[in-house]
Amino acid sequence: MEQLSVSPVFVGRGTESEALAAALRRADAGDPQAVLIGGEAGVGKTRLVEEFLATAAAGGAATALGGCLEIGAEGLPYAPLATALRRLHRRLGAELERAAHGMEGHLARLLPDFGELDGEPNDEYGRARLFEHTERLFERLGADRTLVLVVEDLHWSDRSTRELLAYLIRTLHRARVLILATYRTDDLHRRHPLRPFLAGLERQRTVQRLELDRFSRPEVSDQLAGILGVPAPDLALVERIHGRSEGNPFFVEELAAAHQQGCPAGLTDSLRDILLVRVEALPDDTQRVLRIAAEGGSCVEHELLAAVLDEGEEPLIEALRTAVGANILRPDTDGEGYRFRHALVREAVSDDLLPGERHRINRRFATALEVDPALVGAEVRPARLANYWYHAHDPGRALPAALDAARAARRRNAFAEQLRMLERALELWDGVSEETMADTLRPYDWADTYPPCSCPDGPHDHDACVRLQLVDVLAEAVVAARRSGDRERGLSLAKRALGMVDEQRSPSRAAWFRVQRARMLGHLHRSGGTAELDYAHDLVGGLGPSAVQAEVLALEAAHAMLRRPERRHLELAERAATIARAVGADGVEQHARMTLAGLTADFGDPEAALAMLTDAVERTRPLGTPDLYLRGLNNLASLLNDIGRPAQAAETAGQGLEAAGRTGLLGNTGAILTGNLVEALIAIGRRARAGEVLDAWEGDPARDSNHEFRFRLRAELALLDGDPAAAADHLARSRGARHSDQPQHVLPAARIAVAVAVRQGRPLDARAELLAVLDAGLPTGSCGTVLPLLAAAAAAEEAVRALPAAEPG
Repeated sequence: MEQLSVSPVFVGRGTESEALAAALRRADAGDPQAVLIGGEAGVGKTRLVEEFLATAAAGGAATALGGCLEIGAEGLPYAPLATALRRLHRRLGAELERAAHGMEGHLARLLPDFGELDGEPNDEYGRARLFEHTERLFERLGADRTLVLVVEDLHWSDRSTRELLAYLIRTLHRARVLILATYRTDDLHRRHPLRPFLAGLERQRTVQRLELDRFSRPEVSDQLAGILGVPAPDLALVERIHGRSEGNPFFVEELAAAHQQGCPAGLTDSLRDILLVRVEALPDDTQRVLRIAAEGGSCVEHELLAAVLDEGEEPLIEALRTAVGANILRPDTDGEGYRFRHALVREAVSDDLLPGERHRINRRFATALEVDPALVGAEVRPARLANYWYHAHDPGRALPAALDAARAARRRNAFAEQLRMLERALELWDGVSEETMADTLRPYDWADTYPPCSCPDGPHDHDACVRLQLVDVLAEAVVAARRSGDRERGLSLAKRALGMVDEQRSPSRAAWFRVQRARMLGHLHRSGGTAELDYAHDLVGGLGPSAVQAEVLALEAAHAMLRRPERRHLELAERAATIARAVGADGVEQHARMTLAGLTADFGDPEAALAMLTDAVERTRPLGTPDLYLRGLNNLASLLNDIGRPAQAAETAGQGLEAAGRTGLLGNTGAILTGNLVEALIAIGRRARAGEVLDAWEGDPARDSNHEFRFRLRAELALLDGDPAAAADHLARSRGARHSDQPQHVLPAARIAVAVAVRQGRPLDARAELLAVLDAGLPTGSCGTVLPLLAAAAAAEEAVRALPAAEPG
């Protein structure tokens, strides 16, 4: 069939094309750029990108494009970036392999083509390392030539893709890289997750946002001239088509095609009819192929489509050739499958299916994929299968598939997608038969120290414990919610689980869920965390040793260490370490020993604390838990600062920052390590270097700053530079950002406030700062921060002894 609608002439978009060309020039000069291109469906985002990519490639740039699939909103992480990397691999070959050298095990989580996964834990820190290695890959690729990466249909993106894309945009500083992303503005409802994502990126210096408008009447005329092959189309036709399309280029094409076919009056004002009119004009066999392809997803592989139809290659090829010739389908860039020329057409075809018809088609896709898993890529297979069975309305098959997809997402550190699939499993659970539960569900996967066995003291029911229970899925979902940052949802899931757990029969499980709630309440800066830990302690305190018991005790001791520790917390930490050692929970043991060291210092034996903490750090190094190792280095730097060894503290904090950079954890622990380094540099008199370190940290917007600590350090430096007004401003911002009442933050801030008040001639305010601290009571082990405060207050009192009486302020 003759192609009817795609204009051979690229119409309009002069301003946008120049903006893209300018961004490419800046990227060529080594200043990475990002351009976000928005517009309603059919407005011409893809055409603009295609024209630009052709120009960029002609100029020597390496280009790669990946599209977000609509299925991605239901658990297909990193799909566009994986597609782009696969296409780059085909074009660059050994060049890409050299750029990925040394990082293949990490990058395999993004694209299995890189080889076998490394053996590192699949946790939030593994996700951070994946992001860092992806950034490093693009930096290497952009070293010798400009790289243009395009992500299409960002409105369908999964959360993990958005977060990785944001990380790349914020952290690529010196590479010759241009990132383009397109999205539908008409899909962005008020609570669409892309809205805050775009708003956050727009604040970056290197990011610009383009919004494509609909065509004006003259531009519609130019488009129709190109489509119809005439110098100037009939004015009445231009008026009619412009009015009905309202300037949307895609609808202009559809209406022009209908005009050429001689049936303009047959159209209604319904968008679906506009979209379906050309589909319905195709032969019945072609329409049938399109109906099946529409349920395959935004892109459907040729071999998968052939397996679903199972009617021979020649009839399928003929139907596809007709659909491609009519511009309904187009071959995918890889040449391995097909996608609808516009997603709106696919949606309209899918919506036009009868319910039973849709269920049956999805079942055929799922069955074909189970028979031959190689029909789709390994990285998308679990999510695709889960979605096919879900839309087939077969809970007995959809539930196991969703659980498998959740496990696959966790292994790729895609925790938001893991959570979404686990929530689907929770939705399906009650509709699945007991036989299916017993025979087809995977076993419990992993959720920190959660005890999958719920047997009370007495005979062990092996079959019951091996079989996956609803509460086990809730445990996996709670951890996925916590690690994805959806702590509100995690609190809700943990509450639901606690309603199902019999505390008398399964106290360890109940305690575990209480600990998760305590953690998330702490992250949300809400009260109630201490009460949850106390409850958990009551549940497991008198039981036999277990990893959960050790974790409860260790976290309770750590919580107290940061606030107002008592001697009983020393015993608590020691007991936690002993229990963890007995049950083989190595990470929990070293966590408890680090806390024990901090408490030992608080209660007057810093040398013993130093020895213990140093040993715990060394024992953690080979465990493969970089987050715990960094906690140890951070605590060690803090202790060295407190006991008057700032040079060693600076060296240790530097080691921590180096390790954090190496393992991709700067965003998690870098702020507090930087703060400890700056404090140590100030203490040894290297104020200029301290300022440089702080400037470098603040200059990287990708790094999550501890604002309370950061502003307090700025106040300290301003005070040392003789600028009490600036110090007062920074201190106010520090206190405004305060989320805790921990002495390690409160007492140094009070010391600075006293000094600022004295410099500004407010002696009574200085006294009031001291009295507020004394009235609250001095916590145990705070000598390192209390004594400087008392010294500052004493100096203030000495300075004002001879002054007349004054009023506050």
